[in-house]
Amino acid sequence: NVLTAMSASRGGAPAAPFAAWPTDTFFQAERTMYFNGEGIELMHVDAASTDGDILVFFRSSDVIAAGDIYSTRAYPRIDVKRGGSVNGVIEGLNRLIDVAISEQFTEGGTRIVPGRGRISDEFDVVEYRDMVTIIRDRVDALIKKGRSLDQVKASRPTLDWEPRYGSTTGAWTTAMFVEAVYRSLSAPAREAR
Repeated sequence: NVLTAMSASRGGAPAAPFAAWPTDTFFQAERTMYFNGEGIELMHVDAASTDGDILVFFRSSDVIAAGDIYSTRAYPRIDVKRGGSVNGVIEGLNRLIDVAISEQFTEGGTRIVPGRGRISDEFDVVEYRDMVTIIRDRVDALIKKGRSLDQVKASRPTLDWEPRYGSTTGAWTTAMFVEAVYRSLSAPAREAR
């Protein structure tokens, strides 16, 4: 999906220069490889932050690179126009939790590298997944009550986590996150899938 997006024509030219296109792609849900003396598992996460997310598990090192589905600094980035959805992010976080092995009391063990922020463990991801799930459920309940996007934003479904993950400025704001959740749960988005 990343190769397709980068090579798609926009105004007669590809979206990205040819030299930037990925040279090694895969089309199945998982791929394994051996590199630099270590087994690596690539796991596609469908419809998460985009339609091209992967988790990269370095087996010998016991490290997982999570990409944009997980951050210790902000809400997950969801690009609905590029196939992302809040449910896909939650499924990706669940997959990340399934692969990680904690050392003791869900802490320690597998190291998880977020798209942005500090190195984490399984417990950090569980808390993050729970937060995203609660926000998704709040927004979904408001949609079922017939609330508009502006009404959902005004209700502040992210209030509990705004001190930690919220932002009113920058590349990814709280309002952008709420809108992405709303759009990925709204009826037109559901029907398009």
